Parts: sequence; structure tokens; C-alpha cells
Amino acid sequence: MDPNPQRVASTDGVRVAVFELQAADPGKPTVLAAHATGFHAMVWNPLAERLHQRTGCGVVAPDLRGHGTTALPDDVALDWDGFADDVLATIDTLGLVSPIGVGHSKGGAALLRAEARRPGTFSALWCFEPVVFPPEFGRARNEDNPLAAGALRRRDVFMSREDALANYASKPPLGDLDARVLEAYVDHGFTPVDPDDPDGPVRLRCRPEIEAETYRMGAAHNTFEFLGSVACPTVIACGGPHPPGPGTFADRIAGSIPLGRLATYPDLAHFGPLTHPELMADDIAAFISDVGA
Repeated sequence: MDPNPQRVASTDGVRVAVFELQAADPGKPTVLAAHATGFHAMVWNPLAERLHQRTGCGVVAPDLRGHGTTALPDDVALDWDGFADDVLATIDTLGLVSPIGVGHSKGGAALLRAEARRPGTFSALWCFEPVVFPPEFGRARNEDNPLAAGALRRRDVFMSREDALANYASKPPLGDLDARVLEAYVDHGFTPVDPDDPDGPVRLRCRPEIEAETYRMGAAHNTFEFLGSVACPTVIACGGPHPPGPGTFADRIAGSIPLGRLATYPDLAHFGPLTHPELMADDIAAFISDVGA
């Protein structure tokens, strides 16, 4: 069962669902964890549990707009500024003071954009392969994005959650996820087709057209040009070796941030935080300790 989220008013009429995955021990800071495209807050659960064990930090995670239980109004475009709006609205509404940001892919970009817009918002950032493209890639919506085409081909209805879980577990890339992450992805990522039949067919909450449009807009934001405004210690982590993608530019992203540093994981791929949540949690804990956040 999903925990009860707090609803946070963001821009464009979006009501962001925010989940407390771990409560902070007395005197310990809060981590805000932002998920990748197509995922949702609950996939952070295994990493959050380990991170709390290591640091005592609390962990909150939003379902960013169009993902999980946070609906996107029909007339709202998927400009990536909106994901940063959701992050800042979460911080403001929850009254988080100098939180630590942990982000994956799109979530990492949202954290960097939020910090660049309001320098000093975060005490530290740890982002795994944030989708922040250098300016030479243009700043336009990409209709031909191959990830968007793949999202539109995704099967979005299964006979049950168990059917969806078995299907995903049988093949990559989702079959490579930590088993607890995959289970959380399915449990929170689907909703009954018929609300009166909770054990019947289920449908993806993040609709394929929403996921596809998120990918198309991935290079349209200009976050890279403002990385010099990111004021806090920041790790840009990446797997490798990679095909063309966000990890390719990790060193340039880190080098553009005044207090940025690069961390590489040669044996991991783009889904590193979801395939190896405990390894990632241990390294985040070490980073938090190192910077005194």
C-alpha cells in the first residue's frame, strides 16, 4: 500500500504528491529525492532506507508532474521548468531548510535547475547522469527522439500487477533493477483500469504520451548555461562506458559547477541508482559526511 502523500500546490495548477519515505532523526537534515522520467517517488525506497540507516537523514520524494499520482492538467505543456517548480514548491510547502538533493536523470536536472534559479536552496546535491545537454545540442523540442518513440510503443495495460511485474522482471532494462525497486515501481506505478476492480487489469499511471513528451523536451531547457549559479557542493555521478546520452556530458556538467566534482561508476549504467541502491546510498552518505551537509 502507498503511504498517504502530502499534496503540494505547484505551478500550472499541478498538485504534487510528496511522500515521506524516512523520517529524520533529531537534528538531522532532510534529503529530497527526485526521480527519472517514467518513474516515481517510491522507487527511492530501498536507497532511502539504507541512507537513513547510514546518516539518520530524513527522505522525502515527490511524484513529479505527469508521473505517479501527480496528474498533469490537459492544457499544460511539459516544459522542464515545471519539474523544477515542483521541487521548489515541495521545499517551500514542507518548510525544508537547506535540504540535500539527490536526483536521477530528469530528477537530477530538476534539482540543478531549481538550485540555479535560487542559489543556496540546497546544502548539497548528488545527481546521477542529470539530463543537462550542452548548448550545441540546441534548445528545441525533439520530435524524433528515439526514447520518445520507444515510450509510445510501451505496453501500458496488464491483466494484473503480478502480470506486469513478471513481464518486466523477464527482460532488460527493468529486469536489471533491484527486485525491491522493481516491485515498488509496479506497485505505485499502476492503477486499476476499473476502480471497482482493484484486482483486475491495471494501467500505467505515467501515460506513454506523457513519458514520450518528457523525452522530446529533454534538450529544450537551458540549465547548462546557468550551472555557474549552482552554489552548493555537488557530485555529478555517471556510469560508463555509455552510448550517447546524459552521462556523456557528466564531466562537463561537473566542471561548470563552482563546487562540482565528478564520480564515475564504470560498472553501472544509466539506471545505477535503481540497480544498485545500497551502493549509491553508501556513497551519498560518505558525500554528506564529507561536506558536512
